[in-house]
Amino acid sequence: MPASFHAVLRVALVIAIITPGGAEEIHTHAASPVIVGTITFPISCSKQAQSHIESGLAMFHSFLFYDAESQFKMAADVDASCAMAYWAQAIGLYRPLAYLPATQDMKRGWELIQKAHQLTAKSQRERDYLHAAEVLYRPDARDYARRNHDYSAQLEEIYRSYPDDTEAAVFYALSVLTFADSDDSIQDAEKAIGILNPIFAAHPDHPGVAHYIIHAADNPQLAAKGLSAAGKYAEIAPAAPHALHMPSHIFARLGLWQEDIDSNLASLHAAQNPSAVDVGGEHQLHAMEFLEYAYLQIGEDDKAKALVEKGAKITYEQVDPNLHDYVNRTRANSPALYYLETRNWKAAQALSPDPTAEPYNQAITFWAQAVAAGHLHDLTVAQNAVAQYDAMLELTKKGPRPRNVKSMMTRHDEAHAWLLALQGKDDEAVMLLRKLADRQDVEGKGEIETPAREMLADMLMELNRPAEALIEYEKSLNTDPNRFNGLYGAGRDAELLGDYKQANIYFMQLMRNCAVAGSRRPELLHARELTEERKKF
Repeated sequence: MPASFHAVLRVALVIAIITPGGAEEIHTHAASPVIVGTITFPISCSKQAQSHIESGLAMFHSFLFYDAESQFKMAADVDASCAMAYWAQAIGLYRPLAYLPATQDMKRGWELIQKAHQLTAKSQRERDYLHAAEVLYRPDARDYARRNHDYSAQLEEIYRSYPDDTEAAVFYALSVLTFADSDDSIQDAEKAIGILNPIFAAHPDHPGVAHYIIHAADNPQLAAKGLSAAGKYAEIAPAAPHALHMPSHIFARLGLWQEDIDSNLASLHAAQNPSAVDVGGEHQLHAMEFLEYAYLQIGEDDKAKALVEKGAKITYEQVDPNLHDYVNRTRANSPALYYLETRNWKAAQALSPDPTAEPYNQAITFWAQAVAAGHLHDLTVAQNAVAQYDAMLELTKKGPRPRNVKSMMTRHDEAHAWLLALQGKDDEAVMLLRKLADRQDVEGKGEIETPAREMLADMLMELNRPAEALIEYEKSLNTDPNRFNGLYGAGRDAELLGDYKQANIYFMQLMRNCAVAGSRRPELLHARELTEERKKF
């Protein structure tokens, strides 16, 4: 990892702390006093309206949605004949990488596009943009996925018709990344990167280009392709908490924990800074989630625990109204993550779900109970936890958000695997986890989740199959490098197999990762004892 990446993140942290007036301003439009990157989007409206729209697009691309909306409305105020101001307001309501559009947003988007049509766009290019938005928002029976594909097809035509239009390329790439339910997610990601890389070379200060490259590269196969954008994005838009956070998606994939921590400390500071724009508790929560996970990987358990407690105090009133569900998810996931990562199985098993939360968020707690019960060899608790998880899954299928069923299936399989192991069905349990792990090798896991393959290795150790377990720990470290439990598991396993040289390699890497922490984790104490003992030979 080049030293420059550390420098970029530390510079971003400094820029986020100082006032906007004390930093070199990248986005120079007078309408936007904050540093959010550079957008060029020529239209037939007045220069002042165009400036507002460009400022708003720069904000939109870094998830400053409400500030973007204000800019788009100002464009309509200063130029009442600007059809593209209403197009911008409509497109600003569609936030595919953040959350699904609400029914009222779809209705409002359609109304705004009808208003734009009444004003008559002055060029064919502008009319093409309006038509694409009309295809997106048109009221009919199409589901979310179908709308995405139809909209993407229209954007592709604009992208090919106007090769010098940077925003056409960026919006087209973004539309390709919305195909979350596609079986070709890696191919879609590679396609988006192929669209964006030439733009990134030509326009290195465009916030959307860097942002969406990082999203596209957010999996084990492509993570290295996102490093350049990760190193640049925080510098492009330091006023945006999400821009400061996003590089950590790549850093977490590559096990670069200090870069991950620097990135999210900068994001958290920007989100808490009263002078920052579009401040929402969701930005704080997102940074805290990643910080908790990264601190756990370097043995900073106390800092991780403090973030769990702090995150639990963020209320619905502090976040985007579209993300109340996200608050519930973090309230369930953060303590579960903490106890499972620190291998405090009794505490994980004792967690209780929030009965007022959505079923798929309650299910997180039941999953944690099942995994913990597997390690504690508690069949009764595992049976109850799995039954409760399955009940939550059925409620989700019948509820208002059935799309969440797909994301629940990973934890469903993990919980069932531990139950199978406790029931003496070892081969079925191992097969279930291995199938899941094989899929994650390609698609990746969530950045702050335990890898299924590492969990498989843990299970094989519980089943007293250390030779097989070591193979799985090593494979897991290839896709999710530098994880605390992965390194310790591999080292301990090698030690049990009598391969002290290999054990020493893993334990030394673990101690290098945790050199600053002064952690009291028993795993680290054991690693130090073994490596010190080996020095005597």
